[in-house]
Amino acid sequence: MTGLLLYARSRALPATLGALAATTAFAVWAADRMDTYVDPDRRIPVVALAPLLAAAVIGTSLYSASDELDRTAVRPWWPRRLAHLGALTALAALLLPVAVLGHPEVFGAPAMIRNTLGCTGMTAGAAVLLGARLSWLPAFGYVTAVYLASSGARGRGVTVWAWPMQPGAETGAWVAALCAFTLGALLYVVRGARPEGHRG
Repeated sequence: MTGLLLYARSRALPATLGALAATTAFAVWAADRMDTYVDPDRRIPVVALAPLLAAAVIGTSLYSASDELDRTAVRPWWPRRLAHLGALTALAALLLPVAVLGHPEVFGAPAMIRNTLGCTGMTAGAAVLLGARLSWLPAFGYVTAVYLASSGARGRGVTVWAWPMQPGAETGAWVAALCAFTLGALLYVVRGARPEGHRG
């Protein structure tokens, strides 16, 4: 039990949980202010931005302040990494859909859950390559670019490359998001976050 408390404190998990709750409250507030109950298409900014914020919060919690100790530990770290990432992702996927209840086939709970998985996977993978503190950058850049570029885009491929902006029932968008989550999570669980200040 002491080990779990030390792990939670070293990863700033109490602050992470608070930030996820604040992200959910922001998403609910934004959805209400935008009158998304009138037109489900008005939910697109909420469905895109809230998972991105949640993924950034999760990504920064992947930071390890004691990389040397982690690497010399007797027990393997991958089960803890898997539980850490899995629990926070599941929590975000449960909380965020509260902001977009109703109209599940358009931009409702399925789209929010899909985007949470995809953005978190991108962030987890980036934590391995860039470090936890900068892990939010690739997902932020990608979602922003897609948000700006996907308006009016047509064709079969758009459901794959523009997955954050697709309705909840689009199969291609789900495949792309699940691939992003699986690859990013696997990379993080196996390797862990890049040590901060690492050169080369």
